[in-house]
Amino acid sequence: MTAAQQRALAKVEYDAFLATCPSRQLLDRLSNKWVTLVLAALGDACSAPEDAARPMRFSELSRRVAGVSQKMLTQTLRSLERDGLVTRTVVATVPVTVSYELTELGLSLQETMRTLKSWAQDHMDDVFTHREDYDTRAA
Repeated sequence: MTAAQQRALAKVEYDAFLATCPSRQLLDRLSNKWVTLVLAALGDACSAPEDAARPMRFSELSRRVAGVSQKMLTQTLRSLERDGLVTRTVVATVPVTVSYELTELGLSLQETMRTLKSWAQDHMDDVFTHREDYDTRAA
């Protein structure tokens, strides 16, 4: 059986509830806060018609995702590039220009990540209230 045939067979059997399912690795990656924010930022860059599919430079991403270290942003972008969600383009200028943008696969996650970010922002006060109630009962 070829590798492609083995992957096709395994794909039919993907079930993230199973401990051995490889899709858990992807879920683990996507649940990382920096991954979520970087994908949302890159998705926001192409949300307006005039900014359609606009690449972002590293420094622009760093400013947009406040609090992320250079090392963590680099690691996050490399992992997203490895997974095929982000593409990295290098232009030989002085200094070298490097930009990042979502691939077609990354674009397919755009709405999900934007929705997750918005949900967290919209419901944070509710979560704080529930945490406070829980902590009061537990004390």
